[in-house]
Amino acid sequence: MESSRLLIDGGRKIEGEIRVHGAKNSVLPILAATLLCGGAKSGNAGFSRTCAASTVHNCPGLSDAFAAMRILRSLGCEISHEGSTVTVNSADADGDIISDGLMHEMRSSIVFLGAILGRVGRCRLSFPGGCELGPRPIDLHLEALRRLGVRITIDHGILDCTAGVRPTCADITLSLPSVGATENIMLYSALGSGETVIRNAAREPEIADLAGYLIKCGAEISGQGTSTLVINGVPELHGCEYSVMPDRIEAATYMGAAAITGGELMLTGVRPQDMYSCMSVFSEMGCGVYPYDDKVFISARKPITAVRTVRTMPYPGFPTDCQPIVLAALCKSQGTSVIVENIFENRFMAAPELRRMGANIKAEGKVAVIEGVKKLCGAPVRAYDLRAGAALVVAALGAEGQTEISDIHYIDRGYESIETAFSSVGADIKRI
Repeated sequence: MESSRLLIDGGRKIEGEIRVHGAKNSVLPILAATLLCGGAKSGNAGFSRTCAASTVHNCPGLSDAFAAMRILRSLGCEISHEGSTVTVNSADADGDIISDGLMHEMRSSIVFLGAILGRVGRCRLSFPGGCELGPRPIDLHLEALRRLGVRITIDHGILDCTAGVRPTCADITLSLPSVGATENIMLYSALGSGETVIRNAAREPEIADLAGYLIKCGAEISGQGTSTLVINGVPELHGCEYSVMPDRIEAATYMGAAAITGGELMLTGVRPQDMYSCMSVFSEMGCGVYPYDDKVFISARKPITAVRTVRTMPYPGFPTDCQPIVLAALCKSQGTSVIVENIFENRFMAAPELRRMGANIKAEGKVAVIEGVKKLCGAPVRAYDLRAGAALVVAALGAEGQTEISDIHYIDRGYESIETAFSSVGADIKRI
């Protein structure tokens, strides 16, 4: 059956107010972490049934979040979902296997590895699926877990892991600040005994959000927001009530739409302190960017201009997830811009589709050179991954004529009803 598509008639200014949803990159590890709640392990008695439920607010309605909930159910959790609130009761969670089908639904499914090991002491799963952004090896995850006493065998793409004796003090230095590896170490180390120190840890706000949830559940974690995290294992964790941080990548996507259409937007429910690197790029384009306590206002009344070299870097540098959005906006800027992608190999997957719309982009290896054009034209295009799909939406909003975007299931992985949000601020966009 043919999947849904987006039809966008461009050329309308994006103006008004949008409230930003909870962060995709935060809610997935937090949902995985709910597995750890429910009391202490004691021999074969399992976990106690008391305090096993967590209520997670500001949970975005994303296909990846729904996939995480299906994984939790398959492991024995009870889940109720109403609006943006999800309650997970992990009292009876004793599963240790995630099926191939569930693993391949999303790339972030690997974050369940540390959580399941921490819960039941064993885990069997296949390598994850999701967007094809080039190699995202999990060797850092596995090497760190081995340092923590986990026995791991790999057979035809299947990981078979068993918890062993955990060292009293483990000092782990990551060769690069991997978000996923940092999360898996945190999740595995939160329960049990011993101290785990992660050096060169990822500093992303989403890491601090996961730590905030775990701490509210009774974990002992310090150093979040810095490159050194210290986790002291505790005998038990209890459920709690927690609100997921706002999605800074979603906010940047709306900013890109305002920039390319010459519009003005007030973004509410955001944390500007998490977005300085993105905001600075839009300011360099000539947009007026005004942060408030929990809002960001962007005005693009003047034609946007090219920017000097933009380089993606781990936080607090410019995020790779924002790169395709900025790439799309720069297609209509005045002058020549350069983007250097330092995180993923295949992050320019939107470029060929943007060229079909009239963009002048030369991309090779890590570098893309964008010569701004006066206009983009609507065309039938295809989303090849989540952020490339969002970039095509941004470009379509700033193009003349109609654009039809197919394979939008990728977009649904990271945006809750993107057509509803943009329709509310003047876009002519519909899902068919």
